[in-house]
Amino acid sequence: MTAQESGTAAAGTETLRERLLASLVTARARTTLLTSCVEEPDLTAQHSPLMSPLVWDLAHIGNQEELWLLRNVGGREPMRPEIDGLYDAFEHPRSERPSLPLLPPEEARRYAAEVRGRALDLLEGADFEGTRLTEAGFAFGMIAQHEQQHDETMLITHQLRTGPTALTAPDHRPAPPYTGPAEVLVPGGPFTMGTSTEPWALDNERPAHVREVAPYWIDTVPVSNAAYQAFIADGGYDTERWWTPEGWAHVRRNSLTAPLYWHREGDQWLRRRFGVTEAVPPEEPVLHVCWYEADAYARWAGRRLPTEAEWEKAARYDPATGRSARYPWGDAEPGPEHANLGQRHLSPAPVGSYPAGGSPLGVRQLIGDVWEWTSSDLAPYPGFAAFPYREYSEVFFGPEYKVLRGGSFAVDAVACRGTFRNWDYPIRRQIFSGFRTARSESA
Repeated sequence: MTAQESGTAAAGTETLRERLLASLVTARARTTLLTSCVEEPDLTAQHSPLMSPLVWDLAHIGNQEELWLLRNVGGREPMRPEIDGLYDAFEHPRSERPSLPLLPPEEARRYAAEVRGRALDLLEGADFEGTRLTEAGFAFGMIAQHEQQHDETMLITHQLRTGPTALTAPDHRPAPPYTGPAEVLVPGGPFTMGTSTEPWALDNERPAHVREVAPYWIDTVPVSNAAYQAFIADGGYDTERWWTPEGWAHVRRNSLTAPLYWHREGDQWLRRRFGVTEAVPPEEPVLHVCWYEADAYARWAGRRLPTEAEWEKAARYDPATGRSARYPWGDAEPGPEHANLGQRHLSPAPVGSYPAGGSPLGVRQLIGDVWEWTSSDLAPYPGFAAFPYREYSEVFFGPEYKVLRGGSFAVDAVACRGTFRNWDYPIRRQIFSGFRTARSESA
């Protein structure tokens, strides 16, 4: 290697180190915000059997960081081996976690802070070579993503809480109503799905492979609250033919009549958002709907949910070059002009926002705002290999889970890209989920 090549390599290593440091610092600042804006009783309480106490998430974040960075990458001895089982997400379901001898808030904070200090020391001397865990800083990137995923989970818990919250964020800038085309034609043919080159991509995003799709139409923007209210007004929740048998049974059993957190007063729909009751904004994407609700709306509209492959082609495929980009707008990292991410706001932006984040085909808001339900079950890609542990995604493969794509306003950019896959049970509504619809070209 020449001196010039050596210098270029060293500069690249330092740039990577700076990016990893920034990702870890950003995640920890958000964790601190989400766990310092409430009193101790709210940290230790379980606000829903669907969610962990906030203090569990806090210590779990530290425990996973210790496990993967300090022990696996750094070869360090365990700091608190006696707590590993308490913070193993597979050993104790969420409903049981309040009964465990969890670290109290201050001790959890000290533990997470001590782990972080040692992890940053490790990062300072890391060379990002040698193993798959260290290559391109994968383990550090994985931990930054993991913390941000739990930050989103904690934000969901804050939404489930009753009573006021100290969480604040600026409102969206006023924008004119979207008046563009309702749908976009995506050409048929092959495209590259998944990735083999994204350095921090998780195992279920890999490997890149060619997928063939027939031509189809997809909504230019996510389904709005106003459009969903039309479905409700037309008796959507009372008409069996729009629902799958499982969905209809779920609606009847749980007396569903509207998205989660909505209620009606007179002729107005209201919603509760982080402790505040407000009118449902008609221009925002509909939020807090389960897969069954999204599927029923699509049937009512004479359409369907897009498959996961259709969603990704709409988000990544550039017909001019035939290649799949990292994001709808190209390969550049997300900026504030591209998407509503990172808890910068506490709600989705109006439909049609962020034109700079549109795809080459003109589809908007594919990244950020709301997770979008697809029609697909979570399944491995051809050539899938679990890494670095089976429990990240492999144990979830099967028809029990439906895939969501695109991220939400609660997702940080480090945990969101055109290949990123999320999944959940089709009954889940507490997540920041919405959808858009599609139809086959011949339909």
